[in-house]
Amino acid sequence: MHALKKTRPLRRIVLASAATVSGMVLLLSLKPHTTPQVAVAAPSAAPSAGSTGSATGTKTVDGESVQTRWGPVQVRVTLENGRLTDVTAVVYPADNPRDQEINSYALPRLRSEALTAQSADIDTVSGATYTSDGYRQSLQSALDSAGG
Repeated sequence: MHALKKTRPLRRIVLASAATVSGMVLLLSLKPHTTPQVAVAAPSAAPSAGSTGSATGTKTVDGESVQTRWGPVQVRVTLENGRLTDVTAVVYPADNPRDQEINSYALPRLRSEALTAQSADIDTVSGATYTSDGYRQSLQSALDSAGG
């Protein structure tokens, strides 16, 4: 007997529905192809004028550019007298509206946590795991470069 016998229309409907659902799941799981953006990394350590390299004064240092699944992430930190006073994301994924949406809420939260913790020991932002990991790694490299 053939599986799609005409006396069994319900079986054909079930098989057609399963095939359609499987096809839709496969299509929706694909991420649209985007060309990788080349990030030009600034010098890894850029002390401001008047900085002596000690714990006093103001230093601005760029962390390493960290390649994540969705694109590079790089931060710039400012330290005054050895205290973290500012963290800015200078490179982050922004190729599509979804990246922009995620980073619009994730980056301010990551900045706030870094300033509160005064270190790279910060929590991952839910929904922005890859960006959070890259941010944390770049922040740690900047702090290491600054000697903080």
